[in-house]
Amino acid sequence: MSNACQYCGIQMDIPEQGQITIHPKQYNKLSVSMALETDFNQKQNRYYFPFQSPNHLITLLEDWLKDDLHNEWVELLDNHNNQMPITIQHLYERAIQPELTSIIYKGEFSSHIQPIIDLKSKEVFGYEALLRTTNSSISPGELFGFAQRAGLHSMLDQKAREEAVKSKAEHIPKGQKCFINFLPSTIYVPEYCLRHTFNIVRRYNVDPADLVFEVVETEKITNMDHLKNIFETYQASGMNVALDDVGSGYSTIDVLNLLKPHIVKIDREYIRDCHLEKEKQDFLLRVMNTANELGVELLAEGIETIEEYYWLQNNGIQYGQGYYIGKPSPSPIQSFSHA
Repeated sequence: MSNACQYCGIQMDIPEQGQITIHPKQYNKLSVSMALETDFNQKQNRYYFPFQSPNHLITLLEDWLKDDLHNEWVELLDNHNNQMPITIQHLYERAIQPELTSIIYKGEFSSHIQPIIDLKSKEVFGYEALLRTTNSSISPGELFGFAQRAGLHSMLDQKAREEAVKSKAEHIPKGQKCFINFLPSTIYVPEYCLRHTFNIVRRYNVDPADLVFEVVETEKITNMDHLKNIFETYQASGMNVALDDVGSGYSTIDVLNLLKPHIVKIDREYIRDCHLEKEKQDFLLRVMNTANELGVELLAEGIETIEEYYWLQNNGIQYGQGYYIGKPSPSPIQSFSHA
């Protein structure tokens, strides 16, 4: 079964037995063992490589990877001759880690939510939705790393966004924001790729104004114009956008002027011991001045002590997030009363 867009990855079941077909152009690059039984179909102009078990398939793929053919395309045929195009590398990753493949296909994960408060009023402003697998032994980082190697990162990112919207509908009261991470590299044509997300928002009857889509902190942005297009697509649908890791993931504060996000999250490295280190204080004050000029709100993440909390509160940072305020959990907090 294929998704509507090839860029979201092809959902496919690897059969116990089947065949791989290769075009002669790819075949000529292979160091093919004489022991392999291959057939050439003159009419289809394809070579056929049968495999008798998943382990047989893995061995075949490993031989081809040794020839540095990671990105070459093949077609996997099951017993019903269903053709599923995929690269050798992506097929190999899915074959050697079927458990992780299944988790993504079946959407076997949920969202934990971490509170974000208004530092002045101490009221809950919203929550960040954080992906958790139902199998506690598999971390989100491990799952996203595998998805990248297996060509499933767009599919996982899309399903994670859906799970976050569902969590908002079920757990977060109307009027409180839900921050949802996204990978810009998985959104090729925003007007098309985000249709699924917008349909999910309507399906769960969530107010678009309650959603804040933020760039994942590990994502390295190289095409600012593309990110700006994504932001504008979200904003045109009535949703908010946030820029993560200012001071770390982005080289200059000038990026704020180009992207014009609603909210900027300040990297936790600048929050840790901010009450003690003048260099961090100077940076935070510069960010605040720039944000005020552009009408952008600031959110300090990674607050872990009361001293950090009070310094940020006294110096006018609007919102805060971190273990001092609340850890991620399946349900929302009732109130914040630690300070």
